[in-house]
Amino acid sequence: MAKPLVVVIPHQLGRAEARRRIDARLGQGRDLVQKAGLTMDDPSWDGDTLSFLVGALGQRVDGTVAVENEAVTVEVRLPLLLGIFSGKVRDVIAEKGGQLLAA
Repeated sequence: MAKPLVVVIPHQLGRAEARRRIDARLGQGRDLVQKAGLTMDDPSWDGDTLSFLVGALGQRVDGTVAVENEAVTVEVRLPLLLGIFSGKVRDVIAEKGGQLLAA
């Protein structure tokens, strides 16, 4: 397993509103994953941390989304085989996460 990919997305929403927005979009995220031919287990919350698991190219990608008062920290653990896509994954997370959390 490669080093985790960590993206910190600042926001000014407060913890509750940031979590609400993320929770409201989980269905859309699942639809996008499936349209891309990937699989996704049901994401689950533990306090203010969301855990997820996605299947891609015969590999499993897992991670967490930790919601804090002024930032959301996304940590994705990519298998070595998928590590070559880490730059693109980071860019997409930063862009889409920023859009979701824009005030």
